[in-house]
Amino acid sequence: MKGSIIFVVSDSIGETAELVTKAAASQFSANHFSIKRIPYIEDEQGVDEVIALASLNQAIIAYTLIKPDIRAYMKEQAEMENVLAYDIIGPLMDMLQQRAETLPLNEPGLVRKLDDNYFKRVEAIEFAVKYDDGRDPRGILRADIVLVGVSRTSKTPLSQYLALKRYKVANVPLVPEVDPPEELYLVPPERCFGLKISPEKLNTIRKERLKSLGLGDHAIYANVERIKEELKNFDSIVANLNCPIIDVTNKAVEETANTIINIINNRK
Repeated sequence: MKGSIIFVVSDSIGETAELVTKAAASQFSANHFSIKRIPYIEDEQGVDEVIALASLNQAIIAYTLIKPDIRAYMKEQAEMENVLAYDIIGPLMDMLQQRAETLPLNEPGLVRKLDDNYFKRVEAIEFAVKYDDGRDPRGILRADIVLVGVSRTSKTPLSQYLALKRYKVANVPLVPEVDPPEELYLVPPERCFGLKISPEKLNTIRKERLKSLGLGDHAIYANVERIKEELKNFDSIVANLNCPIIDVTNKAVEETANTIINIINNRK
């Protein structure tokens, strides 16, 4: 039938139902179907109103209703009024229930909650990239966590790992010749974390880094005395910040991240 209306009905905002319906309708000429979303149908009265509207307009109903009683009521009333209605999510939920051998939560809107977590994670990752390696000190005051350390103390991978946990992280490299940004001293100490490392371990890491770049390992970057000077400067700065210090000498990134998260959670 040309010009048919499809009412997309949901007990949440209806994005899932509309997406599936559009995917199906797209296989027909553009003027065959018009789609109208009807969200937040959560009781029998709402179902009755939708059925009456669909009957009046000779429309089709495509629905995602999570609560079994409302879903069953929609099916019964549609059949009674000779309204074409298609249950998008019910049969799949029934199949999953059989396989899981447990009852579903039957809570509308869970997909959107999952999406919110996803977008928060993406936002945190973008934040970590933008404010990596002290490139923009403005991010220091906006960050949930500020990492401070000399070069090659895993600040960047640690920032990315914490971002996956939805923390907004900025990191600041410390070198003796450059004063830290003023913003660093304005951050509450509990949001800063100093990353400490032994000179021997750092020397090994930096030599390997130079080799990977095709350079000799005798550059000042990997010089032990230079490293000790940098670490002395680090000690001085973090003492002024009065922030927690984590020894990352023999720690994996995940281990350091869990240590930071545990410290934050224990404060709460």
